[in-house]
Amino acid sequence: MIKSMTGYGKANLLLKGKKISIEARSVNSKSLDINFRLPSTYREKENEIRALISDILKRGKVDVSISVNSSDEEQLAIINKPAFVSHHKQLKDLCKSLKIDDSELLNAILKMPDVLKPEKKELDKNEWIKILSVIKKTLKALEEFRISEGKALEKDLRKRIEYINSFLVQIESMDALRIPSIKEKIRKQVLEQTDKIDNNRFEQELIYYVERLDITEEKVRLKTHCDYFLKTMTEDECGRKLNFIAQEIGREINTIGSKANDATIQKTVVQMKDELEKIKEQLNNVL
Repeated sequence: MIKSMTGYGKANLLLKGKKISIEARSVNSKSLDINFRLPSTYREKENEIRALISDILKRGKVDVSISVNSSDEEQLAIINKPAFVSHHKQLKDLCKSLKIDDSELLNAILKMPDVLKPEKKELDKNEWIKILSVIKKTLKALEEFRISEGKALEKDLRKRIEYINSFLVQIESMDALRIPSIKEKIRKQVLEQTDKIDNNRFEQELIYYVERLDITEEKVRLKTHCDYFLKTMTEDECGRKLNFIAQEIGREINTIGSKANDATIQKTVVQMKDELEKIKEQLNNVL
């Protein structure tokens, strides 16, 4: 089943005195790349959240944020005494040497980022169980988004492969007329150069030349790769595999174009290449 790597999920949790909002979004990536924006209270649970995301989402660039809006009184802060003493001594000496008024020194030190620190609160286990449940709900919403996007991707990919197959049918018809036309063209060119033709030698040379232009194997392999592509789309986490198959499809299309030596076939090959490029672009977002 095709899944997109693009997704979005959001869920909220109301606890006593605060509202917790959890948001997760993902885009395509070659591997799993997880970025967090968490309050310090939940930092200790980062590895647990990471393992959960890895198990559910598998691949993609994932951004997860947990924000807390609290209606409680402002959290108490504690003074980092060693930092305060250090700053005070240095600034006191500086004020003295520069003959600067130090009456506002206390307020200046308290504004320094390492002096006042919020009082660390222990994470409530029951609260975390509820938050973890909402994280799972958020990831489930993101996964459902991916599945929905995947259905649209699958529909488009099938359409592109069908186009390539229809162009292949056209090439089959063109190829049936191509070889006799090439033989006749070569015969006329030889007759323009000489009155006599050694028919046996001519046929041998002609067979050798025509074999170099034969695209039968390429046509068969291209059809096989297209069928395999459609079959693979029913598998889970098939993005990488589909990319490999698309490369093989491209190889056969290129060989048909180079060996055909026919303007009409080459025009159709260009149309095939155009559809294949659209397929490759879509595959960048397939899980």
